[in-house]
Amino acid sequence: METMIGVIGGSGLYEFEGLEDAAWQSVDTPWGAPSDEILTGRVGGVAMAFLPRHGRGHVHSPSSVPYRANVDALKRLGVTDVISVSACGSFREEMAPGDFVIVDQFVDRTFAREKSFFGPGCVAHVSVAHPTCPRLGAACFEAAQAQGITVHQGGTYLAMEGPQFSTLAESRIYREQWGCDVIGMTNMPEAKLAREAELCYASVAMVTDYDSWHPDHGEVDVTQIIETLMGNAEKARGMVARLPALLGAERLPCPHGCDRALEYAIMTAPEKRDPALVARLDAVAGRIL
Repeated sequence: METMIGVIGGSGLYEFEGLEDAAWQSVDTPWGAPSDEILTGRVGGVAMAFLPRHGRGHVHSPSSVPYRANVDALKRLGVTDVISVSACGSFREEMAPGDFVIVDQFVDRTFAREKSFFGPGCVAHVSVAHPTCPRLGAACFEAAQAQGITVHQGGTYLAMEGPQFSTLAESRIYREQWGCDVIGMTNMPEAKLAREAELCYASVAMVTDYDSWHPDHGEVDVTQIIETLMGNAEKARGMVARLPALLGAERLPCPHGCDRALEYAIMTAPEKRDPALVARLDAVAGRIL
């Protein structure tokens, strides 16, 4: 199988230069339109696809991002590995603005989003005990280090609904009582959907601020965030450009089983499955259905 790297770019990352044979493509999905067209091309002989999560011009709020359509569209194009790049706040002094964190755990506090491709007529339960792919996360860590980025391996991401930032009380709870490391608004349900679609998923969180807990920084200021975002976006492009050489053109089976997540997940008996829902699952679950 051929490797195809899908990059979902977050706030500040709406374009990706340097792709050979670059072209924006419209992709139709049974779950509606994705956030934007998808930029496809190649880097070092490896196929890549770039999708701006909020759309070019930042038209989607975290709650309105069409997460199911985005993941389906990437899978439909042949993507095997998804790199999520997103802005975040930090709960740790050592995870400073400008640093990157390779997230390996999540606490999902979102509530206004569709979180599964499955449902009545075709029920499935996948494991997200380990919601990111260690192989892919290690490649992102190596690429970030090679790019000269201060990067932290491992961290728990608190996914909040937004669009408002945290209250001081919430920030203190997430940091002191729940042990979270960073906070953002977009990696959930994205990571869960990627697992349902049998895609390897890595989350690269780019720190822009210290949320509201930090006594020397006060409340989160969007102007400060945007300034840090611009620098982070340039670093993220450099990191992503190094991934094809690390991952290679040939895609071997995932040693952690991400690409086989549905093997024993579907509960509904074949004769009881809703044909209309099964038809919508053609890209994400076609291998198993």
